[in-house]
Amino acid sequence: MKLHFLFLSALLFASICIGQETIDTVAIEKIRNEGFNNSQVERIAFQLIDKSGPRLTNSKGFERAADYAVNQLMEWGLKNANKEPWGEFGRGWEVNKSYVAMTKPYYMPFIAVPKAWTESTNGEITGKIVFLDVKSEEDFVKYKGKLKGSIIALLPSRGNQDPTFKADANRFTEEELKKMEEPSSNQRRYTPEQITKYRARRVLNNKLNTFLAEEGVTLILKGTNGKHGTLFTSSPRGFLKDTPVGISELEVVPEYVNLMYRLIENGVDVEIEAEVKTTFNTENLQGYNVIAEIPGTDENLKSEIVMLGGHLDSWHGATGATDNGAGCIVMMEAVRILQATGLKPRRTIRIALWGGEEQGIFGSRNYVKNHFGDSETMELKPAQEKVSAYYNIDNGTGRIRGIYLQGNEAAKPIFEKWFIPFDDVIDNTTITIRDTGGTDHLGFDAIGIPGFQFIQDPIEYRSRTHHTNMDTYERLVIDDLKQMAVIVASFVYNTAQRDEKLHREALKKAE
Repeated sequence: MKLHFLFLSALLFASICIGQETIDTVAIEKIRNEGFNNSQVERIAFQLIDKSGPRLTNSKGFERAADYAVNQLMEWGLKNANKEPWGEFGRGWEVNKSYVAMTKPYYMPFIAVPKAWTESTNGEITGKIVFLDVKSEEDFVKYKGKLKGSIIALLPSRGNQDPTFKADANRFTEEELKKMEEPSSNQRRYTPEQITKYRARRVLNNKLNTFLAEEGVTLILKGTNGKHGTLFTSSPRGFLKDTPVGISELEVVPEYVNLMYRLIENGVDVEIEAEVKTTFNTENLQGYNVIAEIPGTDENLKSEIVMLGGHLDSWHGATGATDNGAGCIVMMEAVRILQATGLKPRRTIRIALWGGEEQGIFGSRNYVKNHFGDSETMELKPAQEKVSAYYNIDNGTGRIRGIYLQGNEAAKPIFEKWFIPFDDVIDNTTITIRDTGGTDHLGFDAIGIPGFQFIQDPIEYRSRTHHTNMDTYERLVIDDLKQMAVIVASFVYNTAQRDEKLHREALKKAE
């Protein structure tokens, strides 16, 4: 491997100046060499993304990906590789066929995706589009008795489609990263008023769906956010075993929603043909995580654990490449690197690929509850004190630019030193005291285990790939995945080698 002069200088600096925080620079060099020169991220990506397909929890795609991961981890020599049940999730679901097109006033196939856990249509259906304008339950009366049969009701959501002059993809600027270093204002993401409106809207939508089913509507077409052919997929709570599945529902890109709306507004009838075939799996309601280990070698420390993970499940509109295939690719490659280098960690390293994250962070939260403690009661199990840290990747394909400390100020000087050997592959490393949410480190953090999510460049995550029909292999930035895997492997290894576990913040009160 041709090491950059900057890296060699960093290694020399690290070995001389770190003091009590010892870094094995030879080990870091081995990790870099294996990760950058012998990377397997493309092969892992093909297996998890293209070959497995969409990985909705309890779907066949999730099962394919989980089986591959278990077998591959075993092949690399990891121990105790298995699909571990974490509790009841609910029904699995598959799309077998999905088609919708406008047939009048002319033929136009639409870009659309069924909502997850939606029901099948009664074969191929045709009907006239009716736009619903419903702001409250009182509006139901104007449609009563008018929607029976194969009429298709469309709920308009016409979003802003003005041209944008900002690139879909971007990397954090130095200024943006510097701002992230500032403590957050602890301002809530949503105001109480917004939460109240959201809950009221959910209640209204549930009542509307019941009304439409009683009126004999055969299909709902719904506009989504997005533009340029991108739509953001979503789901009712249909995975719960006792939840009625209701009417078949398709989400349509805004451009076609707007087209139909303009036609009808100008007195032109619109007719649609569609067919949706879906399958529910009710035989096995269990949720699963993939778990495997590199056993520790220090007699005094091998009972302690360093964990790394990301969620294996995805939404169904595409193959879940960046959300969160990328995180699983990185974590699998990180443990492969450690195995390939022959390094012997003192503590046990445990990888977890979670299920059920998209529906409520279920897999990781239940794993924590089953193994380490209950965040609601704060009743902790003996194994809780054995975990040094958990590292998570779940912000797309973008390279690592730093890490969120989740309020753990004592970890900052340690992480600063651990980032030193990577100055040549990270610009403006940012270590922020801030918390970040919405993913699998939260369950660990909630019961006092240090849980960290890395800061990643956004690339196209929010604009094009997160929960969309465009989240495919093509959206992966392979060089960024390599960089992430090398850094994660190094952080995990360093954590496993320390004489002491990472500092813990005081336990929070029961939720």
